[in-house]
Amino acid sequence: MAFGKGCHLHLIDGSAFIFRAYHALPPLTRKSDGLPIGAVSGFCNMLQKYVEGNAGGDVTHIAVIFDKGSHTFRNDMYDQYKANREAMPEDLRPQIPLTRQATEAFNIACKELEGYEADDMIATLACQAREAGGRVTIISSDKDLMQLVGDGVEMLDAMKNKRIDRDGVFEKFGVWPDRVVDVQALAGDSVDNVPGAPGIGIKTAALLINEYGTLEDLLDRAEEIKQPKRRQTLLDNRAQIELSKKLVQLDCETPLDFTLDDLEVKEPDPETLLSFLTEMEFRTLTKRIADALDVEPPVIPDTTPEGANPPENAAEAPPFESSAYECVRDMAALNRWIEKARTHGWVAVDTETTGLNEMRVDLVGISLCVEAGEACYIPLIHKEAGGDDLFGSDALAEGQMGVNEVLDALRPLLEDPAVMKIGQNMKYDAKILARHGVKIAPIDDTMLMSYAMNAGLHGHGMDALSERYLNHAPIPIKTLLGTGKSQKTFDLVPIDEATKYAAEDADITLRLWQIFKPQLHKARVTRVYERLERPLVPVLAEMEMAGIKVARDTLSRMSNAFSQKMAGLEAEIHELSGETFNVGSPKQLGEILFDKMGLEGGKKGKTGAYATGADVLEDLATEHELPRRVLDWRQLSKLKSTYTDALQEHINPETGRVHTSYVISGAATGRLASTDPNLQNIPVRSEEGRRIREAFVAEEGKVLVSLDYSQIELRILAHMADIDALKQAFRDGQDIHAMTASEMFNVPLDEMTPEVRRQAKAINFGVIYGISGFGLARNLRIPRAEAQGFIDRYFERFPGIRTYMDQTIAFAREHDRVETMFGRVIHTPEINAKGPRAGFAKRAAINAPIQGTAADIIRRAMIRMPDAIAGLPAKMLLQVHDELLFEVDKDAAEPLIDAARKVMENAADPVVHLDVPLVVDAGQGANWAEAH
Repeated sequence: MAFGKGCHLHLIDGSAFIFRAYHALPPLTRKSDGLPIGAVSGFCNMLQKYVEGNAGGDVTHIAVIFDKGSHTFRNDMYDQYKANREAMPEDLRPQIPLTRQATEAFNIACKELEGYEADDMIATLACQAREAGGRVTIISSDKDLMQLVGDGVEMLDAMKNKRIDRDGVFEKFGVWPDRVVDVQALAGDSVDNVPGAPGIGIKTAALLINEYGTLEDLLDRAEEIKQPKRRQTLLDNRAQIELSKKLVQLDCETPLDFTLDDLEVKEPDPETLLSFLTEMEFRTLTKRIADALDVEPPVIPDTTPEGANPPENAAEAPPFESSAYECVRDMAALNRWIEKARTHGWVAVDTETTGLNEMRVDLVGISLCVEAGEACYIPLIHKEAGGDDLFGSDALAEGQMGVNEVLDALRPLLEDPAVMKIGQNMKYDAKILARHGVKIAPIDDTMLMSYAMNAGLHGHGMDALSERYLNHAPIPIKTLLGTGKSQKTFDLVPIDEATKYAAEDADITLRLWQIFKPQLHKARVTRVYERLERPLVPVLAEMEMAGIKVARDTLSRMSNAFSQKMAGLEAEIHELSGETFNVGSPKQLGEILFDKMGLEGGKKGKTGAYATGADVLEDLATEHELPRRVLDWRQLSKLKSTYTDALQEHINPETGRVHTSYVISGAATGRLASTDPNLQNIPVRSEEGRRIREAFVAEEGKVLVSLDYSQIELRILAHMADIDALKQAFRDGQDIHAMTASEMFNVPLDEMTPEVRRQAKAINFGVIYGISGFGLARNLRIPRAEAQGFIDRYFERFPGIRTYMDQTIAFAREHDRVETMFGRVIHTPEINAKGPRAGFAKRAAINAPIQGTAADIIRRAMIRMPDAIAGLPAKMLLQVHDELLFEVDKDAAEPLIDAARKVMENAADPVVHLDVPLVVDAGQGANWAEAH
C-alpha cells in the first residue's frame, strides 16, 4: 500500500539492538565451528519479541536501520567526533553482517547508508512519513532521536516498554523537542566527543535556552548573562558551541535510495526464516518460531544448544528475586547477618550515598550479601516521605538504626582479617567507610578481577558485567533517583525501593566474585591481580583522601594573565591576517587561511567549512606564522578553561585541598587515570603549562617532594629489544638523547648542538609510540621527507627495535594479546583489523608491553611505599605517570627522598631483573613547579 494518511511506520534502531544483545548475554559460540553468535541470538530474540508484540496491531510499514561504517560527514566536520569510543569487540565483528541477514530472514526491510548515521536515516524517514500524514514510532532510547518527537512521532524504549512523547522529552532535557539540539549543543556529549560549552551541563543548558529562546539568541545576547563564568564560557567558546549544534543536529534530508512504500510490512517466509535460525543452531528460538508459524520445526544436529559456554556457577545460581531481600531495621537482625558472614568467611559489601564525591557525600545505607540470592540492606538516614517542599521533610524515616550504632557493630567484621570483604570498585566504599573510622580489610574487587582478565576487551562496570556474565540487567539507578529537575538523592528514596536496589547490587557483586575468582588462575593473571591490582586499592584511597593544597589566588592571577595574553595573541593574529575575525571560529579561520591567504592543504567537509583541527594547523605551522599563533592561542584557551578556571571549582571547602580520584581499570596498559579533576594531563612542555603547577603548594612548615623515573620507557625498550648500544649508554649514565644523536648523525658528543639533541629526543620517544614520518614532521615542524629520513636512519642504526616491533605484532596477531614483563595481559582485539584502525592497533600493540611494564613498575613502588616511609612525617599525594609527589616536613625531605628513591629504583626486583638501571630524579620546593 502507498504510504499516506492512516499509515503507521515503525523504525527500529538496529545498532542499539545489536549492542544491547551483545552486552546482555555471556559469550556464545556456534558448536559446529566456534563462530561467535551471542549478539545474533539476542538480536533474533528481540526481533521475535517485537514481532509477537505487534501481531495484529496497526503497524503498516517497518524498517530496521543500521549504522554502516564509522566515518560519516560529521567526522569531516570535526575530526574528533566519536574519537574516544571504544573499538568494537573482536568477537562482535563477525556477527554484524549476520544481524543484517537475520533482519532479512524475518522479511523486514534492512537499511543502511555509507557516510550517514542510522539516526540521520531515521530522521529523514520520520520527517517524510510525517509530511505524508502518517504516524511514526521510533523504537530506541537514544536521546539524540528525541529531537524528532512530536506531531505524530513518538519513541518507544523497548527494553523498558516505555513510550516517550513530548512530555517525556521535556522530563529528560527540560525543554521541548524542538529545542533539544540547542541544549545538546551547549551540554556537549562525552560519549560522542561533542565538545559543547565547558562546564555547562543539561540542567544549566535548559535554563539558558528556556530564558533566551534559541541557541542563536543566547549566543548573540551572551553579554547579558549575569554569571561571569557562564557569560565568559559562552563568549570564549561560541564557535565550538555552533560546531556542536551541527554535530548533534540530525540530517532530515539524507539521500535515500528507497521510499516509504518499500517498507511495507510483510509476513516472513517460514522456510527462509527457519533455515537461517537452523544455520545459526538456535534450537529454542527455532522451535518457538516454528510453533508460532504452525509448521514443523526443522531438525538441528545435536550440538550444544544456544546458551553454551555458560559462566561458571551460573546454572546453579538461583534467579534474582528482589522480594527475597531483607531490610535490616534492628540490632538482632544485623547480628544475624554478621554471624552469617563470619560463618561463610566472606561477605559482599556495598555502600549507598548521597552522591559520587566520596569526600563530601553522606552514608545513606549499607548492603550485605553472603550467598547468591541472599542479601540485605541496612538503611541509615533515609528521610520521611512527604513534607512541605518538593523533596519531603528532613525528618528521618522510622525503622532505622543510627549510623554510629551500625558501624560500631559492623567494624569488627569489616576489619576482621579472617573474613574476605568483596566489592565492586571497592576503593569508593573503602573511602566512605574510612571517613567513619572503619578500615575495611582484606578486600576482593570484582571490577579489578574483570580488568586483570579482560583488559582491552570490554568495560568493567557492574551493570555491564552483570548483563554479560549473569544475563541480568540490574535495576537502573535513574528509576529511583529520576533525572533532570526532578532528580533526588538516595536518602530520599523510599526504604523498600532502596532495599531492592541496594541488596541487588551486593547480590550481583557476590555472584560475579564466584565466577571470577576461579577464572583468575585459568586466565593466568592471579599474580597480576594479587600483586598489582588488589594491594593498590588502599594505597590510592589514602592518597585521594589526603589530597593536595591548591592556592586559589594563584589560579585567579593565572586566569587573568592568560586572558591578557590571549588578547595580545588575538591582536597579532588579526594583524597577520589583515582583518578582525573570531579566532575561536573554525569556519572564519578556515576562510582566512585558505581563501584569503591561499595556503595549501585546505579541505572542505560536507558543510562547506574548511577543516582547521590541530593536525591541519600543525602542518601549516611549519611554514607560516599565523597558524603558529592560533595554536598558541588555543593552548592558552584550553589552559584557562580546563585548569586555572576549573581547578578552583574542585577545591574542597572543608579541607582546602583538591582530591582527585584515580581510575585503576581505565587504560588497558595498567596506566592510572585521574578524574574530577584530571591532574595527569597538566601540560609541561610549555612555560604556561608548567606554571600551573605553581598553584599546587605545600602546607605551612612542609615542602612538596617530587620523584620521577628518568626515561623509564626508553630503558624498558632497551632491555626488551636487547639494544646493546642503548643498554650500555644507560649503564654509563650517558645523556641518552645526545648519544642517540651522535650514533645517528655521526656528531661527536662534545660538538652536540641543542637542536640536534632535540631531534634525537623526539625520535627516541616517538619510536615507542610508533610515530610516522608525518607525525614526527609535525612535532619537529620540519618537512615530512626529512622526518621520514630520521626514522629510517634510526632503525638502520638500531635494528633490534624493528625486530622487537615485528615480533610483538606477530605475537599479538597469533594470540590476540600482548603481555608486560610482569604478566599483565593486554588484549588486542583490533590487531587483525583492516582499514584506518589497522595502523593504530599495531602501534598500540607495540607500545603496550613497554608502557604497561612501566605502569607495573610504578604500581609496585606505590604498593611498597607506605611501609618504606611509615616512620617519616610524610604522605604520598599524587601519581602522574612516571612521577610520585609527596608532602613532608621540611627537615625530613632528604630522608624521604632517600627512602622513596630506594623503593622506586628497586621496584622491579625480584620478579624482573632489568639489564639497565632504573634512575629516579628528585626535587623539592614550596610548590609543585619548584619540586619537579
